[in-house]
Amino acid sequence: MFDGYDSCSEDTSSSSSSEESEEEVAPLPSNLPIIKNNGQVYTYPDGKSGMATCEMCGMVGVRDAFYSKTKRFCSVSCSRSYSSNSKKASILARLQVTGKPPTKKAKVLQKQPLVAKLAAYAQYQATLQNQAKTKAVSMEGFSWGNYINSNSFTAAPVTCFKHAPMGTCWGDISENVRVEVPNTDCSLPTKVFWIAGIVKLAGYNALLRYEGFENDPGLDFWCNVCGSDIHPVGWCAASGKPLVPPRTIQHKYTNWKAFLVKRLTGAKTLPPDFSQKVSESMQYPFKPCMRVEVVDKRHLCRTRVAVVESVIGGRLRLVYEESEDRTDDFWCHMHSPLIHHIGWSRSIGHRFKRSDITKKQDGHFDTPPHLFAKVKEVDQSGEWFKEGMKLEAIDPLNLSTICVATIRKVLADGFLMIGIDGSEAADGSDWFCYHATSPSIFPVGFCEINMIELTPPRGYTKLPFKWFDYLRETGSIAAPVKLFNKDVPNHGFRVGMKLEAVDLMEPRLICVATVTRIIHRLLRIHFDGWEEEYDQWVDCESPDLYPVGWCQLTGYQLQPPASQSSRESQSGSSKQKKKAKSQQYKGHKKMTTLQLKEELIDGEDYNFLQGASDQESNGSASFYIKQEP
Repeated sequence: MFDGYDSCSEDTSSSSSSEESEEEVAPLPSNLPIIKNNGQVYTYPDGKSGMATCEMCGMVGVRDAFYSKTKRFCSVSCSRSYSSNSKKASILARLQVTGKPPTKKAKVLQKQPLVAKLAAYAQYQATLQNQAKTKAVSMEGFSWGNYINSNSFTAAPVTCFKHAPMGTCWGDISENVRVEVPNTDCSLPTKVFWIAGIVKLAGYNALLRYEGFENDPGLDFWCNVCGSDIHPVGWCAASGKPLVPPRTIQHKYTNWKAFLVKRLTGAKTLPPDFSQKVSESMQYPFKPCMRVEVVDKRHLCRTRVAVVESVIGGRLRLVYEESEDRTDDFWCHMHSPLIHHIGWSRSIGHRFKRSDITKKQDGHFDTPPHLFAKVKEVDQSGEWFKEGMKLEAIDPLNLSTICVATIRKVLADGFLMIGIDGSEAADGSDWFCYHATSPSIFPVGFCEINMIELTPPRGYTKLPFKWFDYLRETGSIAAPVKLFNKDVPNHGFRVGMKLEAVDLMEPRLICVATVTRIIHRLLRIHFDGWEEEYDQWVDCESPDLYPVGWCQLTGYQLQPPASQSSRESQSGSSKQKKKAKSQQYKGHKKMTTLQLKEELIDGEDYNFLQGASDQESNGSASFYIKQEP
């Protein structure tokens, strides 16, 4: 309510004491007109002052409704805050003398004279509170069902997500499957149920329609199929629960039993052990206090020891072991390629930050190695990747781009250290570890043939970028095409499908997202409401993608599509960080497919590089022709 920066211009504003007694008056009436007027006090036509400006928050209002004997504050809280912040201003002055760096709050107070400082500080606090309230309201107001219905969206099926609950045992749950659900159109004091059919599926969510409504969508409702209130037909009879038709249609039939028998004969329902399967699929082997090795988010080239703090839907909140206040954390899925068992780094020759903690803390224990995702075994004895070879790779610091990259180090067990050309730190601290079978690295020419913008090295001036010229100039060779992963599962994703996706640049966030491109097994993920520069390239089997309704099922917070106002207020610093790289020239797509084929690769490997168009790509393995070594 009080959000002004205006300072007061009354004669008694800053000279009188703020310790004066406060009057106990009624709160401001809801219809009180509060306005800004650049600190001016309004007067009635007879010359008497009728308006006053709060010395704390700078808002103008009716003087008679103000607090304190001199009517200097619009509320008791402003009066108390004024006194408190006067002390803070005094402390700030002492800090300036001692030379200690000012806090964020102190910086606000430094910018203006005392009264204006206090008003600005109050505004700063109010802004933070308003942002939190806006975010909460936005979250409460978002509904996947309304979002899909109003825009006729399609969601990716649960079977696309093998790592998600029920991903491997979803079965043939589809439209027209019948279930028993609570009857909300009933005036009985006890909870009763009725039969409903699935009209539409969107991930875990189903649009249901009560039996008897035929083509009338008047009481249609969305429900999470894996929720506790949805049951297979027959559950009520076995549990002694009453089936009662909705009040709206009770008059339609006199013999509801005969109606149900006719409607349900030959119909499909959920398996009788469906709820048990849901429960079992949501049991996770990782537990709090387990120790793991995880990538150091500040130095990508190395790993650190972290401890599992919590597990939500298979996602782990990891706290770095040396974090005393337990705020230095990292989020990832338990099947993420970024986490490993204790001792992994030493076994393959990867950089590792040794912990200053000499012994394990009480209750902490090493995670059993068999719980981690397995990587495909490779044969490094024959032709293999070598240091200095060129390739294309998704930039781990800007996942919307695929860049010119170099193999900087070959580790054991098929792991490689990759550097992004033109953007590497002198000490190699931003090298990133990819396995040879990783779907995030590609042979030279992959982007050109599949019409993806390739980001050239920063500072490279010979544009448009041509791989043939670049290899000749740098005296480098391209990594052999046959060494890359050629497997493409029949993933089932289609362009335009909705899902819930982790923002990998801020991995604690899961957002409403859309598949916008499909190249073989590579998906372009767009976060609804945000600009394309925030899109991310993700593998179709990434554990950071989830079906619609996953957050509701697991209790994780879902970030709704960004509105225009929230984009402007939240993008800020993150937008500047991304633009540091995204503003690079990404080159023209002028080189023809034929030229690239002739200059870089043998004809037998060309079949691997060339993908289907976005319209044709449907995840079929036929788009790669495997070439055996």
